[in-house]
Amino acid sequence: MGEPGRGPAGSGRVGLVVARPVRMLGTEPYFMEFVAGIEERLAGRGVSVILHLVATPEEEAATYRRWADRRLVDAVVVVNLTTGDERPGFLRDLGLPAVLAGTWEGPPDLPAVRTDDAAPVRTAVDRLAELGHRHIARVTGPARLAHTAARTAALAEACREAGLPEPAVAEGDYSHESGERLTADLLHGAPRPTAILYDNDAMAVAGLAAARKLRVPVPERLSLVAWDDSVLCQLATPALSAMSVDVYQYGSSVARSVLELLDGVPVEPRWSPAARFVPRGSTAPAPA
Repeated sequence: MGEPGRGPAGSGRVGLVVARPVRMLGTEPYFMEFVAGIEERLAGRGVSVILHLVATPEEEAATYRRWADRRLVDAVVVVNLTTGDERPGFLRDLGLPAVLAGTWEGPPDLPAVRTDDAAPVRTAVDRLAELGHRHIARVTGPARLAHTAARTAALAEACREAGLPEPAVAEGDYSHESGERLTADLLHGAPRPTAILYDNDAMAVAGLAAARKLRVPVPERLSLVAWDDSVLCQLATPALSAMSVDVYQYGSSVARSVLELLDGVPVEPRWSPAARFVPRGSTAPAPA
């Protein structure tokens, strides 16, 4: 996962920079499915994807400058959008066409494939409330991410509307380590949650391990719900309920927008596939 040598403009290359440790990509299937969806659709047009991993936003900005200076890519896909994200303006100044992928509440004229993070959270809260859960907690991804903020706001609103206490929210980083540590913290708190929502599958699997270590049975005393359904969720014991998204199709939709951008035609507004609740063995009625 690096960079090619110098190439001519219009060589059919799309750049994707992911600011995340390499070790996490190995344990979190989401991005690999997303990239696969992009690559398959672009391959039919002879367009390749350059996936570059960096550790910091500064390194991401430096990568964009290098790509623009050397004319290595024809367009970029911007992921992990943040609140007040400055990258769209930065890329415009560099002359790099871009498609935004994720929660985006900025100018509507920018090419974007948007996600709805609020509705799935409300669905999850409704399902848990139907099961009698009142004390709901959430283990999030980094707070600076726009979809994290959207899910946090939706959770608070959904709990208010359902007449539930304010939910406990713990900020993680998508890693197994943060999922396990924060779950243990929540289970040691008061009141102890009877249901926990996670922002990805890896943290949810780790949360299940933490509950087991603390001898809190799932789902008899604690219900768990992951976001981003995967084989990890399906092979866990018990299998994890999840908010499931067709990530491959999401990547394919992003690729369609990229091709329209490269063709110089208007880019159609698009949305990622809606997340749907998939019940499995990790959710059950709240304990009395």
